[in-house]
Amino acid sequence: MRVTSIILKNLLMIKRLIPVFLIFIIAENSSGQEIYDLSRCVTTGLEQNFSVKVARNEKAISDNNYTRGNAGFLPTVSTTNRFGGNLTSTTQNMNDDSQRISSGIHNTTGSAALNLNMTIFNGLNVQTTYQKLDELKQVGELNTQMAMENLVAQIVAEYYYYIQQLNYQNNMEYAVSLSRERVRIDEDRYLLGASSKLELLQSIVYLNEDSSRLARQNEAILESEVRLKKLMALENLEERIALQDTSIAINPDLHYAELLELTLDLNTSLQVAKKDQQISELDYKIIASRSYPYLNLSSGYNYSYRGYGTGTISDYGELALNNQQTRTFNYGLTLGMDIFDGFNRRREKANARIAAENRMYRYQEIEQNIKAELLTVYYAYENNLRLVQMEEQNLDVARENLEIALERYRLGALSGLELREVQKSLLDAEERLISVKFQTKIAEISLLQIAGKVMDYV
Repeated sequence: MRVTSIILKNLLMIKRLIPVFLIFIIAENSSGQEIYDLSRCVTTGLEQNFSVKVARNEKAISDNNYTRGNAGFLPTVSTTNRFGGNLTSTTQNMNDDSQRISSGIHNTTGSAALNLNMTIFNGLNVQTTYQKLDELKQVGELNTQMAMENLVAQIVAEYYYYIQQLNYQNNMEYAVSLSRERVRIDEDRYLLGASSKLELLQSIVYLNEDSSRLARQNEAILESEVRLKKLMALENLEERIALQDTSIAINPDLHYAELLELTLDLNTSLQVAKKDQQISELDYKIIASRSYPYLNLSSGYNYSYRGYGTGTISDYGELALNNQQTRTFNYGLTLGMDIFDGFNRRREKANARIAAENRMYRYQEIEQNIKAELLTVYYAYENNLRLVQMEEQNLDVARENLEIALERYRLGALSGLELREVQKSLLDAEERLISVKFQTKIAEISLLQIAGKVMDYV
């Protein structure tokens, strides 16, 4: 009996300290937090996320490549300039044993050239290349858009996952309050001699169990918060944030026919596949253009200078200097055609045609996969909507059942084990409703992303 009394006192002390401990944790975590709503989370992520910044830089590269000069429309102009010279000394031995010596002869040379080359016609290769660069530029824009859409979907999903964990925490707090009320009832009944110590001890054990679950739930909330801050690329990941929303809002008005129409028009992956197909067709035209004759214009201006010194016989002691200057302007048209290249052009055209056909099949495959994914997710969305209604009804029944069970327990007409089962049924109904709401929201986010409307969350 003495050991039992000591255990009872310790459990009662723990029971009184647990609420204070939980209040301290919650107060510490909520103080000084920055408030974020969904729009702010998404906007911050689009501004600061590193993957989006990389996608924007890659888009800038494709934008820079889209120029008429890169396609070959503009001429090329080059210049070449050179200046040099040499020093020469000469000794001549004559038949009469005399010598003629010339030394320090300085010869100089200089040249300057300006050349222009331009393609006038090469089988529409230039025009087709320019179209290809335009398509690549649009692909860069679509890839950036896809990166932004993926990020928005991830942020929205993590935002509502955070809310789900907060709702779980509220549910666990409610469980703790119920267990605390049960301990109070058992404590009063024990003091009045209407209940045994075993009932009181068991109630305290249940309270400690629920309090432990509540304490562990804080870890799940922190993990979700860190993931959300990482998606937003916040500089200080240790700084706590708080969400403005406290519940999961569901849009029940999504219709399959409208989503399918939007998907075929706006889905980013489908648009990228279409652009890839068009680029492969342009690649075929570029190869085919080599079968046509080509016409090039070339022009240039050259200037050359040569200065040379003539050394006289050393007896005269003088050095004569001469120079020569040349100016030349040239121009010309070059007409040519590749007549035979070992059937390589025919082989490349055949391969390009096959590649274009593969891109067409790839587009059809992506279109089919996206349609299948849209239909599958929509089925899950509809089913989850029905489950939300069902679980809301179950929750109402479970709440009413708990009220009746608590009243019966106060009157001693219900055992502690039966009350625990009723309490557990209510908490399970709460958790199922929270879970199915989150799953419905995930399906909603996926549907909007497939239909190209996920940016509406911005």
